[in-house]
Amino acid sequence: MSWLAQNYEKAALGGAVLVAAGVAFLGLSKNSGVDDDFAEALKGGGNNKTEVPSAGEIPKALQSLKLTRAWNAEVVGDRKVDLFTGLPLFVPRDNPENPIDLPMDPPVHPPIPNTWWLKYRLDPGFADSPHRDADGDGFSNIEEFEAKTDPSSSSSVPELLAKLMYVKDESLMWSLRPSHGSEGKFPFKYEDDKGAKNKVGFSDMVGPGDTFFAKEPMKDRFKFIGSEVRKEMDTRANYERKVTYVQIEDQRANKKGKIYEFPAPLSDLRRSDFLQYDRTAVLSLQALGMGSSEFKVEELTEFTLPPETGKKKYKLVEVTPQSVKVEYLKEDGSTNTVVIPKGGTPTLSE
Repeated sequence: MSWLAQNYEKAALGGAVLVAAGVAFLGLSKNSGVDDDFAEALKGGGNNKTEVPSAGEIPKALQSLKLTRAWNAEVVGDRKVDLFTGLPLFVPRDNPENPIDLPMDPPVHPPIPNTWWLKYRLDPGFADSPHRDADGDGFSNIEEFEAKTDPSSSSSVPELLAKLMYVKDESLMWSLRPSHGSEGKFPFKYEDDKGAKNKVGFSDMVGPGDTFFAKEPMKDRFKFIGSEVRKEMDTRANYERKVTYVQIEDQRANKKGKIYEFPAPLSDLRRSDFLQYDRTAVLSLQALGMGSSEFKVEELTEFTLPPETGKKKYKLVEVTPQSVKVEYLKEDGSTNTVVIPKGGTPTLSE
């Protein structure tokens, strides 16, 4: 057996050493020839420092994050001091060196207690703070305080009737004139100040129990109840005479059951004594951003506030050119009545 066969592992190891030595030599020779190859020497000594500034503080920070921490509010007397409060500090205008302690000092804006401003996070630092409207619902802070509502929420408001304004009267004036009748039946004429007219002639006179007229604008508006003859003094001629009166029942929804009496015939001289009105009030709610909107309500009609919403707890019981009278349901279930002057709002009693 040859030497190579017997010493194969040693020969392989020796060959590997020779190859490694050759590679190292080539690397050194290339490195030493860089300056010659690039015709410019490498500059700068280099910086082998790899330390991160303040790296030693990292373990301390990680350890600190593992600690359980609690913030204990400072206590002054029996009150905790909130060091993170966003409330401004207040001082009297005439004594700026003496700050105001809202929870302890007398009210800044009587009768509103200082704690009320703190409760609703409102700023009492203005001279007109009581008359400001923080939530924009149309009610001032003092009104919300008196009504025990939330001045920071527009969904919590005092009695809306307090902001109901009577804008104007928009009433219809009309007359119903019976003429000479026969056998308990009568003809009628209707006229109003808008120029509308209705008529029942002699050929189709109205009898007791009949509803009239057959056409608009007053279709089926009136019901003839009956007639009676009365004695009355004619002051112009100074003598007593017999006069026939007819009774008419109104069938309009808000006036159903109302009885009118007219002399038959009704002369032009007496027409003005028997004029009637369908009264309508033009109203406006000066709250909830509705001040520029108007709505109409007929006399003796129930309505809601805001208009067209909720329960009809208000009734317009009377309309005149000078004022309106409104009946409303209070929270305790009782009813009350207020008068609203034209161009104004009511004053609600407790």
